[in-house]
Amino acid sequence: MPCLDMQNGRVVKGVRFVNIRDAGDPVSCAIAYGVAGADELAMLDITATIENRPTLIEVVRRVAAVTTIPFTVGGGVKDVASARAVIEAGASRISTSSAAFRNPPVIANMIRELGADKVTVAIDVDRNPALPSGYEVFIDGGRTATGTDALDWARRVADFGVRCILPTSKATDGARTGFDLPLIRQMASGTGAEIVASGGAGTLEHFREAAAAGATILLAASVFHFGIIRIPALKQYLAECGLNVRTDSPGPAGP
Repeated sequence: MPCLDMQNGRVVKGVRFVNIRDAGDPVSCAIAYGVAGADELAMLDITATIENRPTLIEVVRRVAAVTTIPFTVGGGVKDVASARAVIEAGASRISTSSAAFRNPPVIANMIRELGADKVTVAIDVDRNPALPSGYEVFIDGGRTATGTDALDWARRVADFGVRCILPTSKATDGARTGFDLPLIRQMASGTGAEIVASGGAGTLEHFREAAAAGATILLAASVFHFGIIRIPALKQYLAECGLNVRTDSPGPAGP
């Protein structure tokens, strides 16, 4: 699942949520990933929340027009109306994070109005040994500490009926040193939800480790954007490791 972090309508990538650099046009990236065999895409408008604006709907429409790959859109999705607008623009699922944390009932409202299969909750975390799980929830694109234990929050999210949780560890994001495996293990075993591994992929082995830790969707950005790892090679490697890899990706829809 390649992740297109977006800022000002462009795909960007940072390290530990900072040091942002340009990685291309989202439409071009979506087409390229369709050709490469990606199973899904994630599009995250990383400044929408802190700028107090909705996600860039026109970009969602443009991407939907060129690909049949399912894609999740997050950033600025704060209520049922904004979530519905993203789905109507062509996204397969929405992702909500800061808004869900600040107003938890909105999660249940989105599920009731859109369906559980349309709602992902993203949880940005950083390590905090003072908390029971060792991880603290951060919001506002990783800028604001909440004092809340990440596993406790993930369990609450799952209790609302969320089937897919996307935790990203600030400690490993963009560092290419491997996913935060203890975080994945806790989220997978503690919630029963589908877990998206996010933040830290640098080698083929890192993806296998994340799957072994309990992740069922493997998300990465920079290693895909900058050609460090090719999706066909990654799928072949994971299949050779005995993992059940999807082989029927829809591919591009064409302009």
